[in-house]
Amino acid sequence: MQRLLMLLASLIILVPGRAQKIWISGAVEDSISHSPLQGVIVTVNNDTARVITNQYGLFRIAVPSQDAILLFEHHKYFPKRLSAGAYSRMLVQLSSREEIQDDVAKKAKAIARERSSNGSNPNYGNSAMGTRAFFDETYGTLYENKFVETDIKTASMFAVDVDRAAYSNIRRFVKLKEKIPVNAVRIEEMMNYFHYHYPLPAPGQTLAIYSSYATCPWAPDHRLLQIAVRGKAVNLDSLPPSNLVFLIDVSGSMSLPNKLPLLQAAFRILVNNLRSNDHVAIVAYAGTPGIILPSTPGDQKAKILNAIDNLSAGGATAGEAAIKLAYKIAEENFIKDGNNRVIMATDGDFNVGQTSDYDMEQLILGKKETGVLLTCLGFGMKNYKDSKLETLSSKGNGNFAYIDNLEEANKIFAKEFGSTLFTVAKDVQADVLFNPHTVKSYRLIGYENKVINDEDSATDKISGGIIGSGHCAVAMYEIVPQQGKMEADSSLATIQLGYREAIDTTMRYVYYKAPGELTEFREASSDFRFASAVALMGMLLRKSAYKGNGSCNMVQDIARRSLDDDPGGYRREFLALLRELRKSKKIED
Repeated sequence: MQRLLMLLASLIILVPGRAQKIWISGAVEDSISHSPLQGVIVTVNNDTARVITNQYGLFRIAVPSQDAILLFEHHKYFPKRLSAGAYSRMLVQLSSREEIQDDVAKKAKAIARERSSNGSNPNYGNSAMGTRAFFDETYGTLYENKFVETDIKTASMFAVDVDRAAYSNIRRFVKLKEKIPVNAVRIEEMMNYFHYHYPLPAPGQTLAIYSSYATCPWAPDHRLLQIAVRGKAVNLDSLPPSNLVFLIDVSGSMSLPNKLPLLQAAFRILVNNLRSNDHVAIVAYAGTPGIILPSTPGDQKAKILNAIDNLSAGGATAGEAAIKLAYKIAEENFIKDGNNRVIMATDGDFNVGQTSDYDMEQLILGKKETGVLLTCLGFGMKNYKDSKLETLSSKGNGNFAYIDNLEEANKIFAKEFGSTLFTVAKDVQADVLFNPHTVKSYRLIGYENKVINDEDSATDKISGGIIGSGHCAVAMYEIVPQQGKMEADSSLATIQLGYREAIDTTMRYVYYKAPGELTEFREASSDFRFASAVALMGMLLRKSAYKGNGSCNMVQDIARRSLDDDPGGYRREFLALLRELRKSKKIED
């Protein structure tokens, strides 16, 4: 017995204390498809710790120190070793072995042959109510803005926002090597996906306006006017407390790996950024909605994450009832002067209760005055309802993003956490009054479904956009200049920017006069040139009647010369996507 006690004592001395362990959680995904990987074995060098990723590609493991090396193994993928470092959250990408990649390529070729033999692509078709369908995806019909003569109409009004869903959705089509539906191309959302370097407003101001005026590369006789609206940046430490309701679609259509599993991984990233003064409730809905988690402090992360991880998909989609319940919870836990927001994550395929885009629009308009904002996150493919989510976000004082992979989730919820979730201005609308002495005609590039008509401006029901903390919204006009003598007033336009503070109902205004000094395009700022390249790519994808002599070569040349400071590498990714588009011949070259 004495020898046994001595042996136990020695073992206790040899076993490291629990306090020495560092917990690391993360997600593992396929490096190409970005689908979560289940069954990946995670081990620690020189340690007995061993876990296996769950069906959502998630893992949590204890390591002895920051110097520990983690090994990720799966029989269909090449192993990877990573240092734990100073991170408590990891996103790991594994590369498929050669034979697996060959198999994927063979399947892709077989699908292509099948489509070719059918004589047409079966994935495309028409649908009613002004939408176009890809598989069962729907996109609101866009009619390209035309040139307007200033002799007929000098004013141009549109809602200003920084929705970015179209760009990441287009990226998804490019990665799949599929033809991009024309109505999925919203040029303003493509331009506003990227970072620009316009200065923040002066202290005490909420919004600042800037403009640039240069020659047009695809129409040498025309000009380009870029208008940028920059929102003030709120320090993360002083952001107001958040009252969030996660409204999560767990219907049967969400069961695919790039839907609910990706959604869960995305929300885990968001939860890791919450503070003790933030609160989160979770409503999940299929046939009927239910409260999965009552409003819970943000520092109870284990409780929140456990609720997210235990979600499973199945059943119909009762979107109407779920939205009503989510708003009810948000109103019950309303934080005065706080950030009150419903974050809806879905493929938008509602099929129970009110389901049409119009029905959803009326429902959200009725909730707008509650002071609760709406963020819509789109997921998935084949039955993705872009038209519905775009309508919901635009009518609900909200923003809209499409999450195609974990890197996009990380961009939205980690790198751009403040600007995504914290609004500094809402109901933002620009009224641009052109000078007929210098501008013969003008055309707003993009913003087709955000144009505010004269009849709308006479009412109190104008739907403006929102600007988040530090956001920069860019708009671009193509201009036909007046020819002849110089006028005393050589300005291009007077801009009136109307908005409301995030927690105020008073309409405020900022005024700005856009000067008419012309710059050669090659001498314009890198921000101006890069946004122009993105706009031209959008016009090529839409087969625009206004693309002039624009080409893929022109887009590539402009973008390559305009990379400048590129945080996150998104401008370089744009060039890579353009190369893939040209290679697949999915864009006019």
